[in-house]
Amino acid sequence: MHENFMRLALEEAQRALAEDEVPIGAIIVLENRVIAAAHNQREQLHDPTAHAEMIAITQAAAARESWRLDGCTLYATLEPCPMCAGAIVQARISTVVYGAADPKAGAVRTLFNLLDDSRLNHRCQIVPGVLAEPCGQLLSQFFQQQRRLGKK
Repeated sequence: MHENFMRLALEEAQRALAEDEVPIGAIIVLENRVIAAAHNQREQLHDPTAHAEMIAITQAAAARESWRLDGCTLYATLEPCPMCAGAIVQARISTVVYGAADPKAGAVRTLFNLLDDSRLNHRCQIVPGVLAEPCGQLLSQFFQQQRRLGKK
């Protein structure tokens, strides 16, 4: 089941790639139904907060007509960063499933453990590494191409 939903998040990451954005996708599922789907849009929106997870959380809150997303599962192709992890905690998302680990900004397991920190008022179930290889390969290929083109 997790792999099927992660494939949908990978489709979102492909949409980001087509828009010359960092290819990260996220979806939010409630009761086996997708209620939000997003991809990175930082370049397009000129917004440093326009990460896939942040956009998906906003969509899901609108779909539920509530900021509380308990019972929801967030699927992200890359381990969420500190900003996104903070939003996940604030939204009370129940489960987070991610693909590739992020050695530079991972806030779920790699650098920080924000989603299951007992000092916070909410903790998530965490399922790391689902389709990690294709999620990571997409990012690696994107950044290799960016370096070849001389972009940051």
